[in-house]
Amino acid sequence: MAALLVFLHDNLWILVLAMLLSIGSLLLLPFAVIWLPADYFLLDRRQRFLRERRHPLVAYALLLVKNGFALVLLLLGIAMLVLPGQGLLTMCIALMLMDFPGKYRLERWLVSRRKVLDGLNWLRARRGREPFLPPPRDEAPRA
Repeated sequence: MAALLVFLHDNLWILVLAMLLSIGSLLLLPFAVIWLPADYFLLDRRQRFLRERRHPLVAYALLLVKNGFALVLLLLGIAMLVLPGQGLLTMCIALMLMDFPGKYRLERWLVSRRKVLDGLNWLRARRGREPFLPPPRDEAPRA
């Protein structure tokens, strides 16, 4: 027990960061779900919000910063699997932020699961937003 207290004292920033990420994710996730349009998962391709109406160099710089931040979160989430904190939740948030090939297809596949769609639509209904329109169910992510 004493070793744990010494570790926490020496690495207090990990505990503070874990708490901030946990609270931040619980507060920000509903806003992200509410902000998306109801037909978001019906589109053939994901909209590129960071790349629209910006100079290409600025867009790619923002993309690099966003993916770099997501990578740091992913590494922190992996560390939090054995340290205090919400490791799985932090890893999920990191994957939501990252851009990688097939991500939108994976999102559509996850939302086509009834319980996931119901949970997202419950959040939207609490804020008076119309529910997400479900994507076609015949789609599955490819390896």
